[in-house]
Amino acid sequence: MMDIVIAGGGVIGLATAWRAQQRGLSVTVIDPAPASKASHVSAGMLPPGNEQLYDQPELLALYLASRDLYPSFAAELEEFAPSGYRRDGVLDAAFDDDALHTLDHQHAFQKSLGIAVERVSAEECARLQPAFAPALGGLLSPDDGAIDPRVMTAALQTALKKLGGTVVHERVIRVDGHTVLLGDGGVVPFDRLVLAAGCWTHRIEGLPKGAIPEIRPVKGQILRLHSDPPLLNLTARALSGGSSLYLVPRLDGELVVGATYEERGYDETVTAAGTNELLTRAAAVLPGAGDLRFAEISASLRPGSPDDLPVIGPTAVPDVYLASGHFRMGVQLSPVTAEAMAAHLTGTAVPDPAVPFSPLRFGG
Repeated sequence: MMDIVIAGGGVIGLATAWRAQQRGLSVTVIDPAPASKASHVSAGMLPPGNEQLYDQPELLALYLASRDLYPSFAAELEEFAPSGYRRDGVLDAAFDDDALHTLDHQHAFQKSLGIAVERVSAEECARLQPAFAPALGGLLSPDDGAIDPRVMTAALQTALKKLGGTVVHERVIRVDGHTVLLGDGGVVPFDRLVLAAGCWTHRIEGLPKGAIPEIRPVKGQILRLHSDPPLLNLTARALSGGSSLYLVPRLDGELVVGATYEERGYDETVTAAGTNELLTRAAAVLPGAGDLRFAEISASLRPGSPDDLPVIGPTAVPDVYLASGHFRMGVQLSPVTAEAMAAHLTGTAVPDPAVPFSPLRFGG
């Protein structure tokens, strides 16, 4: 049986591990604290699309492939543990005229792709989300929704272990031939290695210079509020002032509000400014937000590749693969990335949408 080592236990690494284990490989995930970084902080919104996709046809194809896979991906995961998946709609609400114009473009874009979308009036927005301030109108995408990444990653670890996979709570420090050296001095052999450690991936030593593109950190702060019963009925994006605020409710009353985007290197500090920004923006569209219980403010580092696109597949180093650089869409692209990586590792046909995202596009 082929031994696979995956360095990194975030949502991409864990999803890849689960799919690879299902394909008959022997998988070991190595991470000092699995699912504790960007995956832990992520809101898990699964929208019908975003502005980054409008002029990126290859990324759009990858995104749509992953969106199509999500229902079956979640259903399979439910056989092992709750997945945290909701597919009860996403509401995009406009709070100024410019936002309403933006939704015109989004409506045409979704219809051109065959994604279900309905125009909703100001009155219908109020009916769908009674807690909202008055909106000018919106779009309802009934086939989309959200997943709770904290629930999802716990389910992935459960599924992996039940299938015979292993999780090692250590850090991969160095690659030496067909072994990895761990922070505690241990050594783990592999037939194939997947590097999935987010923005820490290129810091793993022992690989030829240039073999791994630098994955930079992009900081994001996310707020969590709580109410009983839940304040919002379904996942939403509130558009105003040229930007959008996402609001992701959980069934237990948690409301995830995000997010900031900050180029600050490896700084994971939670700041008063970030907290104030999110609270202020939330209160502008949710007049009752100030009365909710403050549950958490957290920061994470999104992994951004040199061209801000995912990096999926074999590197120039024999038997070393890369699954990183998903930037803002790691949770959204997990199903298709896992399918593509499992195909690479087993030598079977890789899904067409994943082919353009080879690490070899950066040279190395």
